[in-house]
Amino acid sequence: MNQNYPELRPWGMELNQFCMFMHLSQFAGYIVPLIGIVLPIVMWLTNKDQSHVVDQHGKHIVNWMISSFIYAIIGLILTCVIIGIPLLVGLGILSIVFPIIGAVKAAEGSFYKYPITIKFIA
Repeated sequence: MNQNYPELRPWGMELNQFCMFMHLSQFAGYIVPLIGIVLPIVMWLTNKDQSHVVDQHGKHIVNWMISSFIYAIIGLILTCVIIGIPLLVGLGILSIVFPIIGAVKAAEGSFYKYPITIKFIA
């Protein structure tokens, strides 16, 4: 890193740690409704211009949240023909597994693009 620029420490954390918490912050919605949507977006928006790494992780997270919302709507509609129930169960499992894998990868310093995610934000 260039010595003329101080090392980026978003919210006082190491960069990899911040990205890890950005993935894990999606679970905050299980404690306080809607904070699991708001917190990762705020974390991303407040630091995306300062770090390409934060920007990439944030885009992956937001794309997943939008995609999972769309999949949930489709699953709810399909519950009328019963196939929506296993789709919603699967989506629930993936909504736990994907952020955990993303957090582990972020802590290691690599990226994890959530599978089956529609790319809304490039």
